[in-house]
Amino acid sequence: MNSSDPAKPRAAVHTLGCRLNQAESSIMEKGLEDRGWDLADFKDQADLAIINTCTVTSKADSDCRASIRAFVRRNPKAFVAVVGCYSQMGYKQIAEIPGVDLIIGNQDKLQVLDFVKLGKNDTPLVIRDRIVREDFVIDTIGQSDSRTRANLKIQDGCDFMCTFCIIPMARGRARSRDLANLVEEARALHAQGFKEIILTGVNVGTYDNSGFDIVGVVDAVAANVPGVRIRISSIEPTTIPDGLLSRMADPNHPLVPYLHLPLQSGSDKVLEIMKRRYTRGEWLAFVNDAVARVPDLCIGTDVMVGMAGEDDDAFADTVEFLTQAPVAYFHVFTFSERPGTPAEKMDGKVPEPVKQRRNAVLRRLSERRREEFQKISLERQMTVLFESLTDGFWSGYTANFIRVAVADPGYSLENCLALVRLDAVTADFVTGTLVE
Repeated sequence: MNSSDPAKPRAAVHTLGCRLNQAESSIMEKGLEDRGWDLADFKDQADLAIINTCTVTSKADSDCRASIRAFVRRNPKAFVAVVGCYSQMGYKQIAEIPGVDLIIGNQDKLQVLDFVKLGKNDTPLVIRDRIVREDFVIDTIGQSDSRTRANLKIQDGCDFMCTFCIIPMARGRARSRDLANLVEEARALHAQGFKEIILTGVNVGTYDNSGFDIVGVVDAVAANVPGVRIRISSIEPTTIPDGLLSRMADPNHPLVPYLHLPLQSGSDKVLEIMKRRYTRGEWLAFVNDAVARVPDLCIGTDVMVGMAGEDDDAFADTVEFLTQAPVAYFHVFTFSERPGTPAEKMDGKVPEPVKQRRNAVLRRLSERRREEFQKISLERQMTVLFESLTDGFWSGYTANFIRVAVADPGYSLENCLALVRLDAVTADFVTGTLVE
């Protein structure tokens, strides 16, 4: 994003962390444009920075602080606003960083523009109100850095209270967005040209507003925004209604065959320590049923290594489980103690070198599982939503989240849905040939 009018003030929005943060940052960017700001890249010169933070791990906290300091070094006279999860939990540490003018927690982060001004504050203004548990509307319609896929925030907060997780404290308890309000934004995103809408939140499967659940959200978006693909971001396996799978299985329904289902551990012992709401057998039974019912379904997951109490046998259980379960890939996270969570005081700490070795083992296994999943689709024709051109290849994603690249045909494929024959698996994507 580059400024087109030197007379306008320039603002940069920087996002750390999850897809929900990305959705909220898009809303902030649209609000800035509506108020006459030009959007700048975070690495360029700007008069204002809004840094939307994450606090899911200690590394996330460190990355937030590093991003703040780097921007202040480049732009010592700029107004710096730090918002979001780390602002909610670590506002005292942020206030110690020279150059920060405004710190806002999650309750008021989308009102950040009401507190922005040109010029520096002598000391940071801290706005960190208690997070109210009530359903919500969003006044500003969002946009997206991507030209093909847009995030749509439908829910916030979580009631599940896993022992390792800081998010219920940083984001508050579960609450849902007004259905008519989110449909209004879905329509606006479609009008901007997006061909895929991703429903996102902290715990989207717990959506509950005016008698509508997550299936009601999917149906409402499908009915009001014809012609777009609908994708659900990460969703807890215990929150998925049967109707969601039936819609994924319907070839005429826009809900794509994709589920990202957090597992966290393949060990029942560790799952109990984490206070997850299923056993490994229950998780596997659901996944097997979903794969049997939904053609071409892609199952992704999250796995954590090094949780307090994860001994060698428990980790071996996780490796065995992920080797056998019908998963296409997994994101691997290393356990990080969060102050205020039950896990902070648990015995059975795992040494850091052991955590890193386990992380590397699972990352290699994930690469192998992704390749196995991709090979199943070779020599088939699948529709790809193309996004970008790099080094002579256009790349994009199938409905079931296979990244596909085709040789540049000499004309733009950006934001185009096109039929592709999948030919070969490479390290980064599947190569294909345009059919039409």
